Amino acid sequence: MALIIDLKPKERVIIGNALITNDATRARLHIEGDAAILREKDILREEDANSPCKRIYFTIQLMYLSDDPMKLHELYFSQVKDVQHAAPSTAPMFMKINDFILGDQYYKALKEARHLIEYEQKLIANVGPA
Repeated sequence: MALIIDLKPKERVIIGNALITNDATRARLHIEGDAAILREKDILREEDANSPCKRIYFTIQLMYLSDDPMKLHELYFSQVKDVQHAAPSTAPMFMKINDFILGDQYYKALKEARHLIEYEQKLIANVGPA
């Protein structure tokens, strides 16, 4: 069964290693195969990965799109170690993400990492002036 993606005008999607930008009208794509697919709302540009958890999300995104995601595992686990040292309360989230990564389920790990970014933003918002 094909994956069906409805694209808004000018919306972008990554399919495999290709960035596809829709024209000025809505479009519906029927995609068959095993290519990695990311809608624009799930894409984090490198210059926007401006916090520790966003950098982790970006690394997972690179894993998802990579032909050899294991090359990025060392970087990912180093980033996780730093975040967990600073915020031990993130451990349950990383347990889920790590399970997905170790099970080669990078898209699910990416979705779970969204919650990590939201949690990070809450932690930052609760830090008051010293």
